[in-house]
Amino acid sequence: MRNRTHIFTTIPLLLFRSVLTVACEQTEVLLFDPISSKHIKTLSEAHEDCVNNIRFLDNRLFATCSDDTTIALWDLRKLNTKVCTLHGHTSWVKNIEYDTNTRLLVTSGFDGNVIIWDTNRCTEEGCPHKKFFHTRFLMRMRLTPDCSKMLISTSSGYLLILHDLDLTKSLEVGSYPILRARRTTSSSDTTATSSSGPRAVGSPCHQNDSSPLSEKHMSRPSQREGGSPRNSLEVLTPEVPGERDRGNCITSLQLHPKGWATLLRCSSNTDDQEWTCVYEFQEGAPVRPVSPRCSLRLTHCIEEANVGRGYIKELCFSPDGRMISSPHGYGIRLLGFDMQCSELVDCLPKEAGPLQEIRSLYSHNDVVLTTKFSPTHCQIASGCLSGRVSLYQPKF
Repeated sequence: MRNRTHIFTTIPLLLFRSVLTVACEQTEVLLFDPISSKHIKTLSEAHEDCVNNIRFLDNRLFATCSDDTTIALWDLRKLNTKVCTLHGHTSWVKNIEYDTNTRLLVTSGFDGNVIIWDTNRCTEEGCPHKKFFHTRFLMRMRLTPDCSKMLISTSSGYLLILHDLDLTKSLEVGSYPILRARRTTSSSDTTATSSSGPRAVGSPCHQNDSSPLSEKHMSRPSQREGGSPRNSLEVLTPEVPGERDRGNCITSLQLHPKGWATLLRCSSNTDDQEWTCVYEFQEGAPVRPVSPRCSLRLTHCIEEANVGRGYIKELCFSPDGRMISSPHGYGIRLLGFDMQCSELVDCLPKEAGPLQEIRSLYSHNDVVLTTKFSPTHCQIASGCLSGRVSLYQPKF
């Protein structure tokens, strides 16, 4: 699967202003004023291959990643040249996350690696970095808003959760506590077995023979007094409607802005069905001192249009978490947990219920692949396969 166009709205640049940044297939990054729709700048050769993701680190610095295996840092005050280029991945780089507390940049790619970059010590030659984690079939990686967990989705239908996250620690693949893979079906399904021996059959994690590029030795996760070790791993197979016996691929992964839930776009292995699913985090009591666990309970879902097979559709939460914007054929659907756009915590069903369609917006002549809410304005952006970008100001 391959993304063609990605839209990302940024934090405010100047007072009463913001920037809409567009990552394009043909090595470009476009910048627009979302209020006037005026084109500000084109970075025509931002990378040597498709640009996949854009992340602002503060009100002037942003990072881009690409299928050319690199990450680039940019300064809005001087866009004629990159601040630096980061080398470390060996395949397409798909995700960028950022911990504002430690100023650590976190990237993931189709090489299966999650790499940590120390932007505190950035120079024109790059940033010190280390390989933090590796898994097969990695699709998407996200940090929870408080950076206490890392979630990783895979094309084999697994969802990996690193608990009590400490990005400053190095992980030796194979040494961290791991739980057996299991399917979560309900709030009562909270049993997990800590595994210090061979991995469960079908586990997406495996030993990586290559050592990290920045360190020769990697420390094991530390054990907190009376608690669980940092960076302990849980492997889940989230329930997907209609897919219990067929298998699925988790193509898109987003997190609720308050950290209450995760939002997944799942497709069947035969690519003939797609679902948008919301899972509530349910923190459980430790089965053993070494394994504090969290279950995922499917709360809401909806079937998506089977259009644009083979392409990844990126969906998102609104800034307040009350709505979901989801690509749907040649447009987008605004979905809510109920028709009043209530908070998730105020309308949790006892059993999984349908997401409610609040409004549909259609303005494209091709399959929509990505959508994003503005964090500062009442606006939504969408981008389609042919490269057109649309801005909406919905009125309810």
